[in-house]
Amino acid sequence: MADPEHPDLPEDPDGSEPAAVHRFVDRLGGALASSGMALQPSRAFAALLATESGRLTAAELADVLEISPSAVSGAVGALEQLGWIRRERPRGSRRDVYIVAEDAWHDVMLRTDQIYAPITAALAEGVGSIDGRPQARARIALSLEFLRFVSGEMAGIVERWERHRATVVEGDPPAATA
Repeated sequence: MADPEHPDLPEDPDGSEPAAVHRFVDRLGGALASSGMALQPSRAFAALLATESGRLTAAELADVLEISPSAVSGAVGALEQLGWIRRERPRGSRRDVYIVAEDAWHDVMLRTDQIYAPITAALAEGVGSIDGRPQARARIALSLEFLRFVSGEMAGIVERWERHRATVVEGDPPAATA
């Protein structure tokens, strides 16, 4: 069935309808954006998740998201910097392909040390250098302790996830609940 908002888009080869994919991209993109991520990287990440192969070229992303090539460039650059996607160039091609990992959230969580390290270093410096402001120093110290705690717990969370993921049957994802 054709997408009434995008009649030029054919039904996906896997049978999913473009309207459903567009709704998903808009919904997840909006949810990520409302949590503080920029809108176009959020939508690009959602689009990659929603493709059967998990792979799109810049031109395909521009078509799916209905944005300019420069907007795609900025979006994929932000996602690569976060480690949410990777870029490959097939041999003999001049086009980059952007790829999202099968377990993208797992991969992001494994990078928390890279995310938190500069923040904890700045907080530790602040705790050591802020004198004469005990309430401010206490807030900074508590922030530092929280991030150290979360970083320490992350290894256990990842381990528990990997055990749980092994129990999920491939090709039969858990039912959606919201």
